[in-house]
Amino acid sequence: MTEQNKKKTHFGFEDVNVDEKQGKVAEVFHSVANKYDVMNDLMSFGIHRLWKKFTLEKSGVKAGDTVLDLAGGTGDLAAKFSKRIGDKGLVILSDINSSMLDVGRDRMIDQGIVNNIDYAIANAEALPFKDNSFDIVTIAFGLRNVTHKDKALESIYKVLKPGGRLLVLEFSKPTSKTFSKIYDTFSFQVLPRLGQLIAGDKKSYQYLAESIRKHPNQESLKQMILDAGFDQCDYHNLTAGVVALHRGIKH
Repeated sequence: MTEQNKKKTHFGFEDVNVDEKQGKVAEVFHSVANKYDVMNDLMSFGIHRLWKKFTLEKSGVKAGDTVLDLAGGTGDLAAKFSKRIGDKGLVILSDINSSMLDVGRDRMIDQGIVNNIDYAIANAEALPFKDNSFDIVTIAFGLRNVTHKDKALESIYKVLKPGGRLLVLEFSKPTSKTFSKIYDTFSFQVLPRLGQLIAGDKKSYQYLAESIRKHPNQESLKQMILDAGFDQCDYHNLTAGVVALHRGIKH
């Protein structure tokens, strides 16, 4: 066993070898892909649609832009960007998980989104795109699943054009202690039961709750984005900090 394989990282609250995490995360999303959108609505009471709308507005997207939607899954954000960029723009819907990307592609076709969208299976830690290629890179509810978040942020920085924007929409740390207790009860007692009832998968949604708690808080993630080379980074707390939108600018 190599030194790299001996290194540990977290998979939810479980410690696993670094080289095992990607496969374990893949198993989660292969399992939930077909029920992913239904569960999103149940978990967030539909509010995830407002979070994504806010992300779109803060992106500054305009006609003709080139957008990379990382961990784009079933394509919620990609569809919204497609409508804004017009025929001269391009959205690349990307995910490391083929099952999620298949669902996203089917949804785009069903919505008639075919002219300004492309697809790519890609690992955020080593993006297979040319440097300075994109006006906007988004990653919504995906960064917490990445093994080496610093590598992913550095890779995103490289593929962004000068002046390009990174938008990270992710679960974060609630700003209210009272609300945090309610949120913990929902996450660890209600969410896994919903996962079992709707998706037939309690374990994957237990992992979801745990992975959120292991993700860096608002200020820590801001510093990680700056450390990756971004010249500016701000963030907005949404729904009392349950979710935060971080925006990094490359100059």
